[in-house]
Amino acid sequence: MIDYSDFFEEVIQTHVEIEQWFAGVAPEGTLGNLLARFSPDFSMITPSTGNRMDVTAVSELFRRLGGQRPGLKITLSELTGIDRHARGAIVSYREHQIDDSATQTDRRATVVFEKQASGALLWRHLHETFC
Repeated sequence: MIDYSDFFEEVIQTHVEIEQWFAGVAPEGTLGNLLARFSPDFSMITPSTGNRMDVTAVSELFRRLGGQRPGLKITLSELTGIDRHARGAIVSYREHQIDDSATQTDRRATVVFEKQASGALLWRHLHETFC
């Protein structure tokens, strides 16, 4: 059986930082830590429009939305390994969000990770689809 636990932990820890950042309760340095998780070659397919965003656009999105979702809670489930190889892995997960305004989203996501020589895991590509 292939062990994906390090990649699942990366998904979980990244979402802890996203939740804190968007909710406006993040410790100092969170945005820098969060953005460092993404490869310079990162791309994302958005769930609502299917548009492609690069790392610059995603960085701007995080900067703009910091503190804009008070009470945000993110719940992850269905973490599944798809493929693991020497240079990284592909995993999928389900993400449910709710905030103090009762705004809810439910999405499925697939992420491609790059594994650096140092062992660091970087988000290389993310594709999200609303459920």
